[in-house]
Amino acid sequence: MANATFAEMVLARAGDDHPGLLFEDESYTWAEVVREARRRAGLLAALGPPPPGRPRHVGVLLENVPEYVFWICAAALARATVVGINPTRRGAELAADIRHTDCDLIVTDFAHAGLLDGLDTGVPDGGVLLTGTAAYAAALPGPAEPVPADPGDRLLLLFTSGSTGAPKAVACGQGRLAAIAQHAERMSITRDSVTYIAMPLFHGNAVMANLAMAVHAGATVAMRRKFSASGFLPDVRRYGVTYFNYVGRALAYILATPERPDDADNTLQALFGTEASAQDLAGFAARFGCRVIEGYGSSEGAISLQKTPDTPPDALGVPQQGMEVAVLDGQTGAECERARFDASGGLLNPGEAIGEIVGLNAAGAFEGYYNNPEADAERVRDGKYWSGDLGYRDAEGYFYFAGRGADRLRVDGENFAAAPVERILSCWDPVVMCAVYPVPDPRTGDQVMAALELREGPFDAGAFAAFLAARPDLGTKWAPRFVRIVGAMPLTATGKVDKRPLRKARWDAGTSGHGGVVWRRPGRALAYEPLTLEQADALRAEFGANGRAHVLTTL
Repeated sequence: MANATFAEMVLARAGDDHPGLLFEDESYTWAEVVREARRRAGLLAALGPPPPGRPRHVGVLLENVPEYVFWICAAALARATVVGINPTRRGAELAADIRHTDCDLIVTDFAHAGLLDGLDTGVPDGGVLLTGTAAYAAALPGPAEPVPADPGDRLLLLFTSGSTGAPKAVACGQGRLAAIAQHAERMSITRDSVTYIAMPLFHGNAVMANLAMAVHAGATVAMRRKFSASGFLPDVRRYGVTYFNYVGRALAYILATPERPDDADNTLQALFGTEASAQDLAGFAARFGCRVIEGYGSSEGAISLQKTPDTPPDALGVPQQGMEVAVLDGQTGAECERARFDASGGLLNPGEAIGEIVGLNAAGAFEGYYNNPEADAERVRDGKYWSGDLGYRDAEGYFYFAGRGADRLRVDGENFAAAPVERILSCWDPVVMCAVYPVPDPRTGDQVMAALELREGPFDAGAFAAFLAARPDLGTKWAPRFVRIVGAMPLTATGKVDKRPLRKARWDAGTSGHGGVVWRRPGRALAYEPLTLEQADALRAEFGANGRAHVLTTL
């Protein structure tokens, strides 16, 4: 289906009485899903022509509920754009996301509407649609006729983060989503499949690696409001789930639930996702008796790496056929040396081998960021696509992930930049200077660490926790897991904070030349305690137990 559109795939389900969407006690056939989508497309049509020069932008601020699916499909049929608003964002950062993407209206519900109170979002008066109300139901007209779509029509804006605090919204067009959807069979998604969406729909993983493929195949989609590790297997059994998409720590959370002898007694056939550890991949497949397909990619869609049967457990894999990818030095543009390893798998030449993962012939697949030419220029240089991800490549050509640079973090599958967190921490009165940076998580991705230079006196952990708790703009993943108190912040020759020695020292006290006590937040609560040497040793051992000791040698 060359030059197909996602709208065509939605319309192909218009007369389909096969179960399309299952949610809690609700059930919709695909025909009903398309009818509800056409009603919402009719609401958009009733608003009149879109703004000059662009499609109408519909911000969706919801959990995984049927309305979210209806609006994605409605946007496809109305040649509109859905802006996936991240509900973990708060305050000024949330408002900036909405303003930056020029949302003409926002679809939300009672649970999330309060997040908008008092914010300058730029949305016109009356532009907030509150689902679940009589007024909303009355505003939905009968099904509208679809507007013919083109493959280049922008369908989605999905937020990502860069090295600065500026918001970036990556575009995904109707044609690209349709092309991704046609990979359904490769992911073992057929007409008889039941796919399970528990990853958030504001993130590209859920839309691209599940919903779009299910629409194309006519499979059944079972959906949960929010991911729950304890609810995962009961949902699989309740709905007869055959396929699940995941990001990062999801598998680790599921594996942390109590193991039962009948765990493999389920309908699961395949999973697809990114950033799970090699140990979790093997453990999940063995425990639940299914195939786990791990890959590397992003919402930008320019680079894709896939594991092959011969891929080393800790490697990302190799590029898809026809895609040329290399690891390049960000300063010179030259290809980095191939990685060399010691007997235990440690990287022997990180300084020479680690560089940026770059698509040599992938720039044309990148559809750009919305209203952000500076970010576009950062990604596409000299005709190449620079991913912003650090990596290295072994002698056999397999790629490995090495992080996202000093100013980019990925926690629990969510990307964000250090700058917004630093701005918040700098508002704490005792702080002279702060730095926020990623340290590796024992299982996958990053954890947040902050270095604080204080004006005077000891670090008051209780006061710091109270300050964080009182910040309405602190994202739900942003609270530091570790805090290092430094006597003097390391600086470059130009007076900028040098994060490299901080990242290298991680949580080890006194090893960076900037020493100081390291505090940690052991649980979900905002409560900090000093990290002892014994606890630091235990944490290091945890990396080894999870098969990730090698990440501690990459800096």
